[in-house]
Amino acid sequence: MQALAKGGRTNFFGFILRLVARLPFLFIAGRLYGIDAVGRFASALVLIEILGLVCSLGEKRGLAQRLTEGSDGDGPEAERAKVNLVFDGMLIALILSAFAGLFLWMFPVVMFPNGMNSEYDIWLIAAIPAFALTEILLAAQAYKYDIATTVRARAVVEPWTISIMAGVFFYLPLYNGIFEFREAGLALAFICSIYAALLTAAWSFLRSYGLPSGWRPRPRYMWKVTARALPLMGADAVEWGTRRVDIFILGFFASPAAVAVYYMAQQIASLPQKLKTSFEPVLGPVITKNLKSKNYAAIAAQVRQVGFWIIAAQAAIALALGVPGEGVMGLIGPQYVGGTGALAFLLAAEVAAAMAVVSESVLVYIARKRNLLISVGTIALQAALTIGIIKGVEHLGFSEPFKAAGAALALLIALGCASLVKALLLKKLLKAPVSNWRWALVWAAAPAVVVGTAATWLPEWAELLFGIPAILLTFGWVIWRRGFGEEDRLLFRKNVGG
Repeated sequence: MQALAKGGRTNFFGFILRLVARLPFLFIAGRLYGIDAVGRFASALVLIEILGLVCSLGEKRGLAQRLTEGSDGDGPEAERAKVNLVFDGMLIALILSAFAGLFLWMFPVVMFPNGMNSEYDIWLIAAIPAFALTEILLAAQAYKYDIATTVRARAVVEPWTISIMAGVFFYLPLYNGIFEFREAGLALAFICSIYAALLTAAWSFLRSYGLPSGWRPRPRYMWKVTARALPLMGADAVEWGTRRVDIFILGFFASPAAVAVYYMAQQIASLPQKLKTSFEPVLGPVITKNLKSKNYAAIAAQVRQVGFWIIAAQAAIALALGVPGEGVMGLIGPQYVGGTGALAFLLAAEVAAAMAVVSESVLVYIARKRNLLISVGTIALQAALTIGIIKGVEHLGFSEPFKAAGAALALLIALGCASLVKALLLKKLLKAPVSNWRWALVWAAAPAVVVGTAATWLPEWAELLFGIPAILLTFGWVIWRRGFGEEDRLLFRKNVGG
């Protein structure tokens, strides 16, 4: 539990850094590039990110188990074995990335349903291998409880690079009269950010693991790793897909402007989603070691504890961003205010997903196939609901922003169902309660909503400047007094143990 608290504390600081760094990109993209350009960029990004995650073979969580099983002890031989295992995964990721990139190069219409901002947007496929390798390297660092590298790569280097480069490419002049940086600025900034994160992760990996010794490709073992990783890889892709399939569907059924509004709302709503990644890197190694000793009671306790930490933090941030939602969306640009309804549903969806996320962190090890089936059912339900609601909006004659809100509502329903089903399955397998729900969440939310609603009567700048901190402080004070026990407060203590 102390390892979980330390890892969560470190990565929560990273979440704050990521929030500060992400806002400039949203402002630059929304204000400078235009709503249609953002919509086309968002549609293309869906496949790039999902394929990058698939090509990483689910190593974000699976690598911990491979390293635990594939090397015993802490001597030089064991360390060399661990390095070689990581390089096996990296080689497989590169091979899969090459096939994925070739497919998108041959059939770009899949990636650009609404067209391209520039002919150079096709080079987004170069981000696929970098994305996959970064996931593997960060998972290797997390196995050693090095969460600081994840913070540097994902919360500092990547978001600041995309923010800075988006501004740089917009104002760069023509190069020899043939290359228009401005039109391709969003795509090029994204590619720069992914490779910057890769270099950051690689630097830390080489310092802690070093180069491989006596490593060579082992086709038979690599095939075995790939086959074993399929359920985990599928679960990762589906879990990520639930946050992206709505954009993909909107790209075919709505205008680029509606896609852009939804994408911006999703970027803001995904901030509380990042909180789950505060614990995910260290949760995997802790769970795998308890599974090895069959200590199911400890796993259930960790799920309950971490689940409550996540849902409490997500609820606080959801209220802080959702109650003054119009002001938050208005910061990006006045044409994005219509996405306030989508933002509210998306924030609620992240809170509903908390139980599914924590349950899945265990199910991927003890019930991979059943977890995958549930995940597939979730994304199928979401896709059906999204299309059905969008068609209903069209039939009723509502405007484009209602399509975005409808897609967000579909996500909320689907993730709520997934949380319920996965929690019940995990409870059955561990033979212990795993629920993260506490009534203190309601006691904390009620006064926070009152404070936030009162803040909406202030001028918009004051609503955001004073209202958001007031909501967070109110929720935090009540949850600390009424909801946190001794083990919960462990999260806020730097020096624990004894």
